Amino acid sequence: MFVITGITGKVGGIVADTLLKAGEPIRALVRSADRGAVWQARGCDIALVPDAGDGHSLAQAFAGASGVFLMNPPNYDSQRGFPDIEHSAKATAEAVAKAKPRKIVFLSTVGAHVREFNLLNRSGVFEQMLAATGVPVVFLRAAWFMENAAWDLAGARAGRIESYLQPLDRKIDMVSTKDIGRVAADLLREEWSGVRIIELSGPRKYSPRDEAAGFAAALGHPVEAVEVPRAGWEQCFRKEGMQHPEARMRMLDGFNEGWIDFQREGAEHRAGSVDFAQVLNELAARA
Repeated sequence: MFVITGITGKVGGIVADTLLKAGEPIRALVRSADRGAVWQARGCDIALVPDAGDGHSLAQAFAGASGVFLMNPPNYDSQRGFPDIEHSAKATAEAVAKAKPRKIVFLSTVGAHVREFNLLNRSGVFEQMLAATGVPVVFLRAAWFMENAAWDLAGARAGRIESYLQPLDRKIDMVSTKDIGRVAADLLREEWSGVRIIELSGPRKYSPRDEAAGFAAALGHPVEAVEVPRAGWEQCFRKEGMQHPEARMRMLDGFNEGWIDFQREGAEHRAGSVDFAQVLNELAARA
């Protein structure tokens, strides 16, 4: 039995779908029964855990598992020091140590090893706590999600995408959620001991200008990429409702300045096959 967290999202859903098609039994960890209904209809066992910090319920959900796919509960606006992730990571690690599933695959991120303050420190906190459980664990450090381009779709339809990734011709590693889900499903069926770090990229690097060109081809009209000036980021993010934008800003600085990157030393590397153009075409096809 494989336990899948985040099953109602893109990556978790792909992990579960891949395993189900391979005939593997799945336990879907969900916050409410209605969110698990579609997976229950596909034959999945359902574990209700409304609170990601409920270590007792997590331990019950992980009990007897051949493997667990874990995701970091998303919060792009948490306070400095990330008290929310400290709470949920501690509860998860305690549940893992108690239930002792055979293995863990944790969806981490490129840059999780970086000490400089930024939003991706959240994954580093989770990694440290999971590493101390004694259960074999993979930290699947994925590159920038190609599907983040969904945020730019409305702008692309209007012919202009505003980019926080700068300069516009600077290419970074990106990967599709499809490749992340497939690789995670493969890893759950592997055996190892201790801690593994696997860094996952797409077939090549891409820039904001590549994104604009891809959208232009998909939408059939010119699309321009323009930089959002660094001096205006905080105001932009606060207008969006953020109360603690510094961590997100420093994350973007890290990508732009190059200090957020793969660790490489001591890590394995895998590359997905989904090209950015495919993802952009799928986004552009949305109604």
